[in-house]
Amino acid sequence: MEKILIVDDSIVQAAQLKSIIEDEYDITVAQTAEDGLRLVSEGDFSLILLDVVMPGMDGFTLLKMLQEQIVTQSIPVILITSLADVTNEQRGLVLGAVDYITKPYIPLIVKARVNTHIKLYKYRRQIEQQSMTDQLTGIANRRRYEQYSATKWREAIRLHVPFSICMFDIDRFKVYNDTFGHPAGDKVIASVAQTAASYLKRSTDFLARYGGEEFVALSLGDSSQQIFEHLKKIRQAVENLHIPHDPSVAEWVTVSVGGVTIVPDTESAYDFYLKIADTMLYDAKKNGRNRVVWADERLKQLWEKR
Repeated sequence: MEKILIVDDSIVQAAQLKSIIEDEYDITVAQTAEDGLRLVSEGDFSLILLDVVMPGMDGFTLLKMLQEQIVTQSIPVILITSLADVTNEQRGLVLGAVDYITKPYIPLIVKARVNTHIKLYKYRRQIEQQSMTDQLTGIANRRRYEQYSATKWREAIRLHVPFSICMFDIDRFKVYNDTFGHPAGDKVIASVAQTAASYLKRSTDFLARYGGEEFVALSLGDSSQQIFEHLKKIRQAVENLHIPHDPSVAEWVTVSVGGVTIVPDTESAYDFYLKIADTMLYDAKKNGRNRVVWADERLKQLWEKR
């Protein structure tokens, strides 16, 4: 059920509006703009119904703040105005509101406008999701990774929790493609991606196709030793698929894995640690492939002995 936030200082008006649409949607009510801002930052709302005239912070100020924040700027906002409030109506639409609902409420009009903007929001989310998904593997693509990594890096700094960056790719993949052909190579990429994804299911995990046969994974909260052990399981799971390789180079398709764990602060640079993860991957390949090499919180290397 889609979630809607009503922001209105009038208990009576908010209750009336809620009663019109609560059969179809999950409704939350905030009686101040400040509470509305807090709730929308914490929740996953598909629509905001915002009263223009409120004491303290008014609806226009809240609307402007919502439009300025990346997390909330895509949520559609319908203004609640009085019937003769044309000036405020115009100002709100200029600031980014998608529509308006007038008082006194006409239930059929309220439902029609709410339903229309919920449908439009769901459609837009679907299109955005498709644009953020790698079509071959079904996991996130490079564009989604770049957005997600920036958001989660800031979150790790704010919460002061470990942040892990992992890079891995398929060993001797060019040889595989040359031997078995690109369609077979695409199937291998998809199989490796789905195997890794089956181990990275937690809300704190993220997996994306970085490019070609290379992948990147991110994780929040785990220590270097915990994520190191977890990635060893993924590496082993790929080997256990027993996908035959060119016998001149290897028996099975395998992956090499490199990564780093850091508790970042405001002085930390994400790109610096991404390069460290890439260096660990290089070390894994240089020292025999089909292994995990990790840099812990002190940048001391952890090696998978094989």
